[in-house]
Amino acid sequence: MTSTFPNISISTERLVLRPLDEDDVQALAEMMNDEQVAAWTDVPQPFTVAGAREWITNYAPAERTSGRGLDLAVTEFLTQRLVGIVQLTKTDWHVRSTELSYIIAPWARGEGYASEAALATAQWLFGDQKLERIELRTAADNTASQQVAQKIGCISEGVLRGACIAHVHADDGTWIDVRTDFIVWSLLPEDLEGTAEQLADVDGFTSLADWN
Repeated sequence: MTSTFPNISISTERLVLRPLDEDDVQALAEMMNDEQVAAWTDVPQPFTVAGAREWITNYAPAERTSGRGLDLAVTEFLTQRLVGIVQLTKTDWHVRSTELSYIIAPWARGEGYASEAALATAQWLFGDQKLERIELRTAADNTASQQVAQKIGCISEGVLRGACIAHVHADDGTWIDVRTDFIVWSLLPEDLEGTAEQLADVDGFTSLADWN
C-alpha cells in the first residue's frame, strides 16, 4: 500500500506552513511570474491564474494522495500573507527519502524565510514521518538556493553535469532554455544537530514550534 503525507500545518515563530487553498490562487500566480522563478524553474511563463487554480485544486492534491509528494503554502504567521511554497517530490517510501524545493516571493526574500521553512519541513519529515534522507538540487549558478541548502545543514554530494535546464531572456524578450549543471545536496537526520541554533543566531527565529 502506498504511503501518503497527511494534511498538516507546521508552525514556526514567524511562519505557518499549510496546504495550499483556493484563497492562494492570485498570490501564487503573481509569485510564479517573478523573473527569478522563471529563470530557475520550469514553471510555465506567463503563469496564469487558471494555472495557479489547477495547481491548487488538482495537481497538489493528486501528488499527496498518490504518495509522490506534498505542496505546502508558506505564510507569515502575523499577516497570513503567502510568502512562498515548499514542495516535496519524488518521494520513495521504501527508501524513506524525498526531494525538497522552495520558492519565495520576491518581496519576501532576504528575510531567511526559505531557510526557516525548509528547516521546519526537514524536522517534521525526520521526526514525525520517519524519513531518512532529503535531497535538494540547485542550479549551478543559483547561489541563493545554494545558501539555503548550506544554512540548513545540507551536504554537497556532487554535480550532475548538464542535467538542469535554466532560462534566460532572448533579445526579443522571450525565454529560452540554457543547459547547466545541478548541484546535488543531501540532508540526513544527524545533519540537523545544532542547525536550528545556528540559524536562530543568524536569522533571529525560533525553529519548529509545533505541527498539527
